[in-house]
Amino acid sequence: NMNNSTRNFKMKKLLIASTALVATAGMASADITISGHAAAGFHSGLDDVTTAASSNSTDVAADGVYSNAGVDFTMTGATDNGISFSASVNIDAGEEIDSGDFEYDGTDGGTAGLGAVSMTGTFGTLTFDNNGIDNLYDDGTNHDVSYATTLGAVGLTVAYDVTGGDNATSAQATYTAGGMAFTLTGSEAAAGTSTTLAVSYALNDTVTLSADTDQAAGGESVMTMGASTTLNGVSVSVSSANNSTWDVDLGYTVGGFALTYGVDETDGWTATATAALGGGATFAAGVNDEDSMYAGVSFAF
Repeated sequence: NMNNSTRNFKMKKLLIASTALVATAGMASADITISGHAAAGFHSGLDDVTTAASSNSTDVAADGVYSNAGVDFTMTGATDNGISFSASVNIDAGEEIDSGDFEYDGTDGGTAGLGAVSMTGTFGTLTFDNNGIDNLYDDGTNHDVSYATTLGAVGLTVAYDVTGGDNATSAQATYTAGGMAFTLTGSEAAAGTSTTLAVSYALNDTVTLSADTDQAAGGESVMTMGASTTLNGVSVSVSSANNSTWDVDLGYTVGGFALTYGVDETDGWTATATAALGGGATFAAGVNDEDSMYAGVSFAF
């Protein structure tokens, strides 16, 4: 009896272990990832985009404090025939700023928002996101669906707005060979088609040369040439166009600390500083020639 009991106990353990293994294998093709973020700090003189949209002008946001937090849910999986799919949902609440553009974005409603739903296979990637896909030419008018694929060294992307209109379609083709990279982008517009052709060449490990021709629909073609280099934590980027515009950007990075300074032909300048504090925390501050500034800490969970 003792031997039978021992044998039955071992068989039950084996059955439980086998069942757990099958269940784990079944879950391997589907995954849900939860991440979080938060930020807090001070702001002064930022462009208020919440009023600019209604007044067609840019107002200055009142000086104040911003604080926000959010949770992102990313869901991924795969079909039996090898097509992977993903979807995301995010919840954000609080006062938000756009540090890159020195803008005050206002209060987020704290409601759940659906992100892109995409499917990827040997055919490429098909993405659905109602009014959430940027126009490939100018990041402006949002599209609803996009398709991307690669044919050898050529990458192709097409985005479309199902409601139609003057900017219903945009497309982009990329090609890379050696140190050369070519990008051709086009978009429909009311006045015709807008296009840009950009070329970059990695001269060596530290120096890159670039040039592009931008032909906006109904406007004159603008040609820009530039160069960038990075050495021992110091970066320099310069560009000049035939419409008398130019930019100079400087950067210095050491450890988790980074400084940037940029100036253009209007004598408009921006200066930023960031520092990694560890544990997913980052300090960031910025100021520009319009006396706009921000300073605060962001967190990634």
